[in-house]
Amino acid sequence: MLVDAVFVIAGLALLAAGAEGLVRGSGAAALRFGVAPLVVGLTIVALGTGSPEFVLSVQASAGGNGGIALGNVLGSNISNIALVLGLAALVRPMAVQARLVRREVPVMIVATFALAALLWDGGLGRLDGAVLLAGAVVYVVFAYLGARRGDVPVVTDEFDAALERERSLWLEVLLVVVGLGALLLGAAALLRGAVDLATALGVSEVVVGLTVIAIGTSLPELATSVTASRRGQADVAFGNAIGSNVVNILAVLGVAALVRPIATSGLRPLDFIVFLVSAVLVLPLMARGHILNRWEGGVLVAGYAAYMVSLVV
Repeated sequence: MLVDAVFVIAGLALLAAGAEGLVRGSGAAALRFGVAPLVVGLTIVALGTGSPEFVLSVQASAGGNGGIALGNVLGSNISNIALVLGLAALVRPMAVQARLVRREVPVMIVATFALAALLWDGGLGRLDGAVLLAGAVVYVVFAYLGARRGDVPVVTDEFDAALERERSLWLEVLLVVVGLGALLLGAAALLRGAVDLATALGVSEVVVGLTVIAIGTSLPELATSVTASRRGQADVAFGNAIGSNVVNILAVLGVAALVRPIATSGLRPLDFIVFLVSAVLVLPLMARGHILNRWEGGVLVAGYAAYMVSLVV
């Protein structure tokens, strides 16, 4: 079991480092080639911070561990709302201004309920995966065109200030290549350790996916959103979490289901309920002036902790 834990920890570290390199390299390269900061922040960064979920879930599905792939996405989405946004609001209350970011919340809710509908028959088939992946393409185009139309200047400045810029194109390319390599190695190590750990502890792969793996693959979103919130860039923090959730559902599970159909065995009704409620909860929390206060962040984090306890117990 100790060896399994080492694989899990090493895998998580490699995934976090790989996502950081991929986000910095690809984001800086996009800026170099004239892509607007708002476009980079809402598309490339969201895809980059979601890369650990993507690589791990696809590898898990290909290896016949669909429970981990499904648990990872559902758990990561719950974590992005309750843990990531909750901690970001505790660091600093978030006043979201961007019309585009607010418009993405209904997209996330629709994607969440669409996934629940597709899972109603007990799993995701390849046709379901194709539908989700088509939705991912539409979403990226939608986000790109929406960001190209622009938003209020202060929001554009937020995204511009939040993005890292490297000194040379070669360094940016190196970061992307090394980041991808670290992601692949990290996913393989984490997957091996998680599967063996689930067997040793006598729990289902879905539970491991909802807990350890979900939190681990959400570390890039956590780091990005908390740092942005601390700097007063609420739109960046909020947009990163919401965008990553949409990407997780449409792109990650879409490709994973195309690789190999995924069954829902091991998931509890409570897991589905928390998954759906966490998505819908964003609207009432942001209803009063689009501000997420500290006490609301505290409620989110406490709710997430209670959900983790229910899984462990």
